[in-house]
Amino acid sequence: MFSIEGWVEIKEKNFIFESVFHLIIIMTRKFILFFAFLLGFVIISRSQRVSRQDYIRNYQVLAIREMNRSGIPASIKMAQACLESDDGNSRLATMSNNHFGIKCKTGWKGEFVLFDDDAKDECFRKYPSVEDSYIDHTNFLSGSPRYSFLFRIDPRDYKAWARGLKEAGYATAKDYPERLIKIIEDNELSRLDEKLSQEELIAFEQRKISQAFEEKLTINPYSTRNVSKVNRLKAVIVREGDTFALISQEFGINTRELSQFNDYPLEYQPQPNEILYLQKKHRRTDKNHLYHIVGPDETMHYISQLYGIRYLPLIRRNQMRPGEEREPGQKVSLRFKVRE
Repeated sequence: MFSIEGWVEIKEKNFIFESVFHLIIIMTRKFILFFAFLLGFVIISRSQRVSRQDYIRNYQVLAIREMNRSGIPASIKMAQACLESDDGNSRLATMSNNHFGIKCKTGWKGEFVLFDDDAKDECFRKYPSVEDSYIDHTNFLSGSPRYSFLFRIDPRDYKAWARGLKEAGYATAKDYPERLIKIIEDNELSRLDEKLSQEELIAFEQRKISQAFEEKLTINPYSTRNVSKVNRLKAVIVREGDTFALISQEFGINTRELSQFNDYPLEYQPQPNEILYLQKKHRRTDKNHLYHIVGPDETMHYISQLYGIRYLPLIRRNQMRPGEEREPGQKVSLRFKVRE
């Protein structure tokens, strides 16, 4: 027969057991929820990660454009961007559009972020866009005396450029040149050094036409055509059989306006793989693109399409008449009027 004291003791033990049991259940549930959240976060993060192949597709035109402007091999610029930005996935790239790991250095007056690198809270440049990062990388190399010897190297010799960057102190990693060379050779980036035009770049691999530019915007949800951003302007790639009338209907733009946007007469027939702008082009380039050196078979209209600027302001700026062309090797002013 139990005494009152024994009964109380049993109740207390049962209460402690039940409390511990409930605590275990609660902690188990929280652990399961936390694990599920963590697993979901990892899955989402991985699904949002940009692949190297997609990164190269997105920004190869930027690399070629900067090569044409400066002489820095597009293969080198592309490989550096892949390596320094982890294919655009690094915190520095996502936080500040800094795809080349360039630190503030003396004289930097733009925005910046603090980031742990060789030391804690180091100052890194911050850019409004990825394009600005590519442009500043060009300016950084071409404007610094310690990199000047690189521009005397054959632009098709990417191995010498890779070693030269290490010699000049761009990176501290001992295997920096080998890592750049591996990226270039694994992805055949030397093809970008052939100084291809935008149209040639798109055409050299027909199956990648729809992915040759940054795919940021789709206007018509019923259209299978990709609308891209070229020089901050909406543009499409012409397909076989396209006409101004067909493209105008697809995007709800007046046919006459579409031809005017691209400085063509209304009777002109767009050519496959050609770029067509869906909005009026700029009167001039931004301050980072002051001039263009004319290449073989490049017309003034081609240059106007390449930089997204209007044809008539371009030729007037260069004291030219409609239909007049520049010879290969001559300089064309993209921003300021040429003085007579």
